[in-house]
Amino acid sequence: MTPPRPLTYEHLFRASAERVPDRAALVFSDERLTYSELLEGAERRAVELSALSLRPGERFGLLMPNCPALVEYLLAAAFLGATAVPINIRFKAPELRHVILDAELAALVTMRAPVGPLDLPALVREAVPGLVDVDAGTRLALEEFPSLRAVAAWDDPAPTGETSESGREADPPAPDDPLLIMYTSGTTAHPKGCVFTNNAITLNAGAIVKRLEIPDGDCWWNPLPFFHMGGIMLMSSVFAAGGTFVTQAHFTTAEAIALIERERPAVLYPLFPTITMDLLDDPSFASAPIDDVRLIGSVAPPEVQARIQRALPRSRLFSAYGITELCGCVAFNSPHDSEHLRLATCGAALDGFELRVVGPETNLPLAAGEHGELVGRGVQMFTGYYGNPAATAAVIDEDGFFHTGDLCSMDEDAVVSYHGRLKDMLKVGGENVSAIEVESLLSTHPAIKLAQVVGIPDPRLIEVPVAFVELASGYSLTAAEVTAHCSGQIASFKIPRHVRFVTEWPMSATKIQKFRLRDQLLAELTADDRADLADVARS
Repeated sequence: MTPPRPLTYEHLFRASAERVPDRAALVFSDERLTYSELLEGAERRAVELSALSLRPGERFGLLMPNCPALVEYLLAAAFLGATAVPINIRFKAPELRHVILDAELAALVTMRAPVGPLDLPALVREAVPGLVDVDAGTRLALEEFPSLRAVAAWDDPAPTGETSESGREADPPAPDDPLLIMYTSGTTAHPKGCVFTNNAITLNAGAIVKRLEIPDGDCWWNPLPFFHMGGIMLMSSVFAAGGTFVTQAHFTTAEAIALIERERPAVLYPLFPTITMDLLDDPSFASAPIDDVRLIGSVAPPEVQARIQRALPRSRLFSAYGITELCGCVAFNSPHDSEHLRLATCGAALDGFELRVVGPETNLPLAAGEHGELVGRGVQMFTGYYGNPAATAAVIDEDGFFHTGDLCSMDEDAVVSYHGRLKDMLKVGGENVSAIEVESLLSTHPAIKLAQVVGIPDPRLIEVPVAFVELASGYSLTAAEVTAHCSGQIASFKIPRHVRFVTEWPMSATKIQKFRLRDQLLAELTADDRADLADVARS
């Protein structure tokens, strides 16, 4: 088979804009942009970025909720050969500061004013000491941030200046040029930036279109944030098919149902049970016009998948296996898979990827049905962690396979089933949470001698973090003081929902056995305790 021709993201989008210029490309509750309008907006954003002296190959941060401007800036990066770095808007100042420094951002684009409880300008000022204002005219020379030259507000008018069309002054970007850096929490104390080329994103978009048989002009509803691959990657797939991508700045069931009623999407892609179950549990959803929904994407345990499928009997539920380093989505069910496969497995690898299940100790392939670590390689995978070759080398073996740290199996047809995690990471409502990151923060408290963080099941968020804490001699501390120490330092979803104080640890020969801590806590918690945890997790 002849491999697909390498493409840039600009090629992908302009092809659809030229073919269906008047079709809606991007829809929010109060905004609707056709392909030609989105293209025009992106070209204006490219001029803005050029006016900030952003050069090809440089990186700029996007700190904003889902909005048309974010998509325009992403496209502008593709036009200019710059690299966009979407940033989690739930980050706190230390987390934002880490991304700015780690990615060596030349510019940061955010909002000018707070929107509701979201005060991103204040977050930027806290993260970047010495910044007087969040303004497109700001030129920075801060010793602590040697790369950061500008902070801009996205709602400023396009600056004037001597720039060529679309702000392009250099040779057009190549398919192998970096387009995105997506930050993900792994087993280290700080998130790491996964670098993706134009070609990786466009090839994976094409592979998703093929696997899910996305027809020309398909309409998708997907509320996932653009600082996750689940938002950007599926939007890119819809763009590749010349379809309409319906999303939200912030998920609420009322707005979601209103959008579904108005736009009549053929595909619902809530993906995580955090979102899906809220939607299904809303009484208004029962009367929503969902008879024409063809597919619904969901990742959850089989019993939850079965409930979702029962709620949408005319639709075909499909699942996936995803991890940021492998371009977000590496395996999908086919719409033609049996109900058992669609509800109980993650599907097979997309075109362009090779997946194996190997022994965690031997790195040798295991037989069909055996449980081991899932590893994968392909042209769509990340090129490495930005500025961190040691961390990259630690997860990519000599054969080029990325080690996911996830416990999986594959059947005779190479269909993947997921069984849990080998590495020390939690999944909280679809957000990756590094246990080590939370433990590192807890250990900065003078009263804490040692902290260990584990996840326990939650009916809404999949998992929630809990902390086991050993106090230093002579100190006392309450659970509330432990969680207060985390407040304002890490995103709220990372803060432990429960604290246990211990004086000794369950040990193997050399390591704390976290699974025994988890089992101990689950045995202690009553049904009322678990309900309280669920209530806290919803807040």
